[in-house]
Amino acid sequence: MTAGVDAVVFFGGAAVSLGSSWVLVSRIERVGSRFGASEALLGLISALAADGPEITSAVSALLARQGAVGAGVVVGSNVFNLAALLGLGSLVAGTIALHRRVIVFQGAIALWIAASCLLTIVGVVPASIGVVLVLGVLVPYVALAAFDHSRWWQRPNPSGARRWLTRAIAEEELDLIAAVHPRRGRATDALVGGSALVVVVISSVAMEHAATSLGVRFAVPGIVVGGILLAAVTSLPNAVAAIYWARRGRGVAVLTTSLNSNTLNVAAGYLIPTVVLGVAHRSGTENLVAGWYVGLSALALCFAYRHSGLRRTTGALIVVSYVVFVVVLVVTA
Repeated sequence: MTAGVDAVVFFGGAAVSLGSSWVLVSRIERVGSRFGASEALLGLISALAADGPEITSAVSALLARQGAVGAGVVVGSNVFNLAALLGLGSLVAGTIALHRRVIVFQGAIALWIAASCLLTIVGVVPASIGVVLVLGVLVPYVALAAFDHSRWWQRPNPSGARRWLTRAIAEEELDLIAAVHPRRGRATDALVGGSALVVVVISSVAMEHAATSLGVRFAVPGIVVGGILLAAVTSLPNAVAAIYWARRGRGVAVLTTSLNSNTLNVAAGYLIPTVVLGVAHRSGTENLVAGWYVGLSALALCFAYRHSGLRRTTGALIVVSYVVFVVVLVVTA
């Protein structure tokens, strides 16, 4: 294909993939609501559905033995999420108020996942161990999100840890109730959601192949194609939603969307596929992207805890950090 055709396929695939992901998210939320899923679990399901373009693009790249592109899409998307959702969100809203319990709870999980990703990418631990480290935290978190927390309070003399976790999740769900409130789903919602998933997969694969082809044609390194171009484009739905919630004071929804999206990207878009498919190669630039992901996560969470939220100055710092990341990645790649 010519460069013009690749460009048309890329932008067309991006538009169809992102549009279909919005349909997929709404239908999955409705189906989850139909079965009585908690707000925390609905938030996780929504994040997974919204991550469809990133995860599909990353897996497609790994299948084609484009390891740098695959790692770049996942980890680059995570860096972009932090900048667009937390940084730009707080810039637009002025302040994103957060509960400290939620920051500690969500932050501990996010930093564990980010560190596991970094250790795997730099080769300190094999991908199989990385998956164990991630699933060892992710599975209990999903179970906890789906659990009926009101039962904990019915037990006599609940432990301090149980009481703390219950309060942290309750504070998270109070904010999510206002942000995620779908109507009960019907059979047609499941059908539409399944169709949207197929469209997301096909269009995302086409978008990834076109972007990779353009990168090869113009001698752009795969880590730049994945870590900047595909990462930013596939993360736009989450960014738009987060800015919408930030302007309406739904700080917890912004934080959980960002961190849950990053967690699911790492697990479903990179670590699990690399165990099945293997990693094509590692390079210093992949290590750079993973290290930036960990560092920016820690920076944002530290400021969030200190101020019980994110201020406009902190948002500006996060956005500037992303701009520096883009420049450094382009120069070093």
